[in-house]
Order: sequence, then structure tokens, then C-alpha cells
Amino acid sequence: MKIAPACYECLRGLICQAADIATNDVPLREKASKEATKILDDEFSYNQLSIVIATRIHHVIKELTHNPDPYRTMKENEMAIAQELYPELITRYTDDLEGYLKLAAAANAIDFFRAPELIKSDMHKPVRFVIDDSEYLKMRIKKASKILYLADNAGEIYFDLPLLKWMEQFAQVIYVVKPSAVQNDVTLTDIKKAGLESKFGTIMDTGIASPGIIFSLASIQFKREFASADLIFSKGMGHYESLSEFPRDEKIFYCLKAKCQPVAKSLGVPLNSYVAMLW
Repeated sequence: MKIAPACYECLRGLICQAADIATNDVPLREKASKEATKILDDEFSYNQLSIVIATRIHHVIKELTHNPDPYRTMKENEMAIAQELYPELITRYTDDLEGYLKLAAAANAIDFFRAPELIKSDMHKPVRFVIDDSEYLKMRIKKASKILYLADNAGEIYFDLPLLKWMEQFAQVIYVVKPSAVQNDVTLTDIKKAGLESKFGTIMDTGIASPGIIFSLASIQFKREFASADLIFSKGMGHYESLSEFPRDEKIFYCLKAKCQPVAKSLGVPLNSYVAMLW
């Protein structure tokens, strides 16, 4: 999915947010913000992917502020919210693929641009998929030998587990995280801190700390696993923005909440809709 006009202001907001939480040193913050804005202005193009620019923005801000994980506290807060809500919310969904898929999607309401109380409110609302290919997903899972589960935000890990365990009845499932901190995306370090490493089984990373996946910069290992997998289960907008550039071959299944207008328009759904779509 290529950049839309509205993406410029969103990326400007990302610069302000990331620089602000990266350091309390005002001159350093201003320097990082200035350099990141230069990247945005130089590279903003309707032939570009927003995650490519976002990745470069995060890199320069982390480098100039000497902070490798500006979103660490935010991630910890989101994980605490998710851990608090999980025991209650899991009782609201059925104990089958449809229920576990909705439970996983509910956690995609987590958004680092939104206040915690709004995230909690959204996660309490029932999930209804505007696009619902869950029956096709069930058939694909039952025929699969290997599934790549592309993880999104750190707080979602609790809500991903029941679905991942259901998938493991039929296929090997590899949970894919980011190799190092970027935004509030989950890393192996986050999973270890939560004490959940053993529950996820096989975990690997993409080789590139980007909000989605910049395929040209991903590791050789990830590219091999991606190519050999029977199904790619893709959580979140960042992965949709990058992988939707691939031709449709019904190998990728998107599970997300369309939290911005450009993504909603690309999917052909109303803003803030939930989507479970085979691509």
C-alpha cells in the first residue's frame, strides 16, 4: 500500500511523539526532530511506503538521542493493560477458531497514538469483522504444514496465544517478532520479560526493526521461511501496508483494525473496522 496524502501529517506526528519520549534534553530533542523532518520531506512520495519512511525516522531519532528503545515505558504500560484485561475478555469469546480470531483482533485496538483509557474502552467492545474470511482461514490452517504468525504490538501477545495454540493442532507455527525495538512492536526481549517465551514455541525475527516488513532489508532466514510457509498470518496495519504490495495468491491472511483512513480506504471498509481477510 503506497503512501496517501494524509500520511504526511501522521508521520509528522510520529516524529514529534518519538522525539519527545526519547529524551528530556530539549536541544537534543529538537536536533532529532529536525533531522527526522528532513528525512520525511526528502522522501515523502506517493510511490513510497510509509513504513520505509517511519523506519528511517525511528532510526535517526534513536541514534541522535542515544535511546535504543524510546517506546519502552509505553510498551510496558500497554502490556500491563493487556495482561489486566485478558482474563476478562477471553471469557467473552467462543472456544474455537472464530472466537480466538476475534480475541486476537480485539487486542489490535492497542495504538501508541491513543490514551490508555481509550484503548481499554475499545478492547471491551465486541469484535465484528466487516470482511470475514475466517472459514477460508480454517480450511487453510487444516491443510498447512507451516504457518508464519507475524506479531504486531507488544500488548497483543497474551491475546495471540490462544489462536496460536489452536493453529498448532494442525501445523508448525513460527511466531515472528522484530529483532530490536521499533515503536511498540513486540521483540523477543518483551516476550521473555513477560515470562511467555516457552509458551510460544518457535520464535524468530524479521531481521529488520521496521513497523511492518521492508522485505528488501529482511534477513535471509526470514525470507526463506516466508517463501516456504503455507500460510502467513499477518497482524496489524504495518504488515498490511507492506505485504499488500505483493500479488494476491491467498497465502497471506490479514487480521487487523483499520485505525487510519488511508488503510480503511485501501481495504474498502469504514474507519475503525475489523478485518479478517485472505489475500
